Amino acid sequence: MGDLARKLGGYVDRLANRLIWRFASTPLTVPMDRPLVSFTFDDVPDSALRHGADILERQSGRGTFYISGGLAGLVERERTLISPDGCAELVRRGHELGCHTFSHRHVRALTGRELATDLDRNAAFLAAAGAAGRPFDFAFPYNAAWPPARARLRRRYRSCRAGGEAINRGPTDPVMLKAVEIHVVDGDLGPALAWVDDLVARPGWLIFVTHDVADRPTRFGCRPEELEAIVGHARQRGCDILTVAAALDRFGWRTGR
Repeated sequence: MGDLARKLGGYVDRLANRLIWRFASTPLTVPMDRPLVSFTFDDVPDSALRHGADILERQSGRGTFYISGGLAGLVERERTLISPDGCAELVRRGHELGCHTFSHRHVRALTGRELATDLDRNAAFLAAAGAAGRPFDFAFPYNAAWPPARARLRRRYRSCRAGGEAINRGPTDPVMLKAVEIHVVDGDLGPALAWVDDLVARPGWLIFVTHDVADRPTRFGCRPEELEAIVGHARQRGCDILTVAAALDRFGWRTGR
């Protein structure tokens, strides 16, 4: 894909996300009585299992791991993607597996029939890994939503997560949850910790998202000590650390809205 095509695609993705957030008509309510944090991992690199899950468990937390079955076991230059056995291990350890499509393609690139087939394939992959029933929660590849897919996704999933760089508070679109990417530049944890402090000052639901958790992370990931500091800060400040599914259970949100 050329630079111009990538730029145009990025513009379309941002516009689609903004339109959905602006005109969503089926909000539910995120309670604002306690600060709640969810740590989510996309794709999922095996380092997210090896380090990310361990870090959360040491703080009595669990995470949500959005899996693309078509990437399972893939070895790339900077990372290796989680294996089916690794997915099963996450389930055994009490973490949540969510859907990130099977093919990890932009949702806007799939016809309605192609999307349905893709989601069915990923549901079968996750079921084989031990996830009970179909996954309730979904994350858009590349944090890029697509308005024509909303009805299909709403029928299948209790929630869908995009980006947005914001905390979910009060009226919230369950098919377009906002999340904050963990970006640590030159070891400066200040911006990430500030999100937690903002949450404590005015409670809601903060969803962090990252990918690999490695000593030499990709630009989409973070180092183990960085994630550990953020999780520890959230716990120290009195935040509840829950999976996406556990948070939705607390809110009383149901699937199929």
